[in-house]
Amino acid sequence: MPDPSLSEPSPSGPPGSTEASASGPSEAGPAPIRILLADDHALVRRGVRLILDREPDLEVVAEAGDGAEAIEMARAHTVDLAVLDIAMPRLTGLQAARELSALKPDLRILMLTMHDNEQYLFQALKSGACGYVLKSVADRDLVAACRAAMRDEPFLYPGAVTALIRNYLDRVRHGEESADHILTPREEEVLKLVAEGHSSKEIAEILFISIKTVQRHRANLLQKLGLRDRLELTRYAIRAGLIEP
Repeated sequence: MPDPSLSEPSPSGPPGSTEASASGPSEAGPAPIRILLADDHALVRRGVRLILDREPDLEVVAEAGDGAEAIEMARAHTVDLAVLDIAMPRLTGLQAARELSALKPDLRILMLTMHDNEQYLFQALKSGACGYVLKSVADRDLVAACRAAMRDEPFLYPGAVTALIRNYLDRVRHGEESADHILTPREEEVLKLVAEGHSSKEIAEILFISIKTVQRHRANLLQKLGLRDRLELTRYAIRAGLIEP
């Protein structure tokens, strides 16, 4: 009778041949959400990054100090989600959100702001943002807002839905068209940059348009708003909340 030890395979084969192959390679978890963070205050960015990076499914892969730089970072990096402050130099978070929505339609956008303001909230949603988070409660809400954004779910701070409804009803009741309908998004961007003192050449470089196009937008601004010069454009930009006085 043949010896069973000669016909049956040994349970301990060469490394990786039997037991290792049976178990297969270890499955890696899902890749973390890649986040672009834009705020003009480095200290705020550092604090927000600490909140996000401590979560295993979130990773800040790029930072920007203003709206124009945020667009540059989005072009240079692969990102899934942009977290933008509203009040920033060169381009505001609202303006950057519009540009990013056109540049990368699949990019999710959250506004992170200190402004508990109905006008900003409404403009943020029109600009393509899917969420609006207050900095005062960022440690509580921001992580949940990021995850909601990636599930294609809106995220608004408590009370924002009431604000939206009240805003809408007020518009209907008074039959008013908001002032932000007067200017096109591009004209608003040019207005902000003119008011900040940028030359036509600098504006063209920031917005990736020609100097001639900048000059045409500037002429349209003066005509639409009934203004005469840069000084009056600057005053208008301050009243419209595009720049701080």
